[in-house]
Amino acid sequence: MGTGICLVPERNPLLLAKEIATLDHFSGGRFILGIGAGWLKEETEIMGGDFPHRWAQTRDSIFAMKELWTKDEAEYHGRYYDFPPVRSFPKPAQKPHPPIFLGGSAKNVFKRVVEWGDSWMPSLPSVKEVAQGRAALDSLAAAAGRDSGSIEVMAFGRPGQFRDRETIKDLERAGASRVTVWLDQTSGREALAEMERIAQSVLY
Repeated sequence: MGTGICLVPERNPLLLAKEIATLDHFSGGRFILGIGAGWLKEETEIMGGDFPHRWAQTRDSIFAMKELWTKDEAEYHGRYYDFPPVRSFPKPAQKPHPPIFLGGSAKNVFKRVVEWGDSWMPSLPSVKEVAQGRAALDSLAAAAGRDSGSIEVMAFGRPGQFRDRETIKDLERAGASRVTVWLDQTSGREALAEMERIAQSVLY
């Protein structure tokens, strides 16, 4: 279970932290927080975001939510979010919190992943793009003194993409540790039958 993606600057971190923790709690620790900062200026601003500095706002929000997820009584005093000691429950099942996957291919995405994220989640990537991104993450992690093995890469595809075993193996060799496999059918027996067909072509 996850988001692909959640536009963080358009949401209040006090509410978002509780929603994410609730989903992680009831899914038994299976939630992935895929995030972005948005691209549509009018949408971002009408929802309360600072469009020119939306990634700085996203960072502020993530740091605030980490406090809420990991402390019984949390407070935060940042540029965009400032709140006194509060109690936020439930806590996520995953410790210290659900993994944070940064989407996109913006100029500074790799620096952001290394600084405060858990994974890079490129959209519709080629095998070459995954390999280049993995190399960039490894280099930046080494410079920052962070274990590059703690950083994942998830290839975020589209319906019809990543449906065969060899393509997924190529992505794995390039440095991806996860891929999304979309269903064309969304309910009932048709969806179950499609899942079985995908499993036959990808897993076995």
